[in-house]
Amino acid sequence: MTEYFADAEIVSGNLAVVEDRVSAALRRVGRDPSGVTTCVATKYVTADGMDALRQAGVRVAAENRLQDMIVKQERFGADFEWHFIGRIQSRKIAEIAARVSTIHSLATESARDRLAQIRGPLPRILIQVNVSGESSKEGVHPESIGDFIASCPFEVHGLMTMPPLTPDPEAARPFFKHLGDLAAEHGLKELSMGTSQDFEVAVEEGATLIRVGSVLFHR
Repeated sequence: MTEYFADAEIVSGNLAVVEDRVSAALRRVGRDPSGVTTCVATKYVTADGMDALRQAGVRVAAENRLQDMIVKQERFGADFEWHFIGRIQSRKIAEIAARVSTIHSLATESARDRLAQIRGPLPRILIQVNVSGESSKEGVHPESIGDFIASCPFEVHGLMTMPPLTPDPEAARPFFKHLGDLAAEHGLKELSMGTSQDFEVAVEEGATLIRVGSVLFHR
């Protein structure tokens, strides 16, 4: 597995650049300058590396794997707001929900039903939508999203997607626009979309949460 070497000075400088680029994208489309939260994807950051993120001023840690998150939270749980952005095994969703403020990736009926059984407050829930139709990706089909939202006995706060991998950020724009249209159609305000290679386009199309990783770790 690839691991990122997290240097606090490098991450801090790159984070400032990302936030400047986000602000510029917001200005281009006339959006609220405070309208986007930068979530740092920590899938390839070791538990030791999390200290560098803390020193660099990272506020939101977005993890893909429950077991990795548990290890990191044992040392740094109070230092970050924790989000879950990975594939969800329904048998683990109760523990995931207890550990995070936001789940970006609800995508199956089984996980939905397990969430519905939880007593007490839930984190913010976003539904993952497979706007690209790729068989390799998780997510509810766009034509089924209305029924899926209606079947949730808890509040749905927004939608998330991952467009096809492409070196051209503009190629992702139609997929981001599609997700934004779906969210507007169903009265949802949160849009989790955009990663290191295309976050500016995502912001221009309405992202409220971006998920960046590699762009922060290299000079």
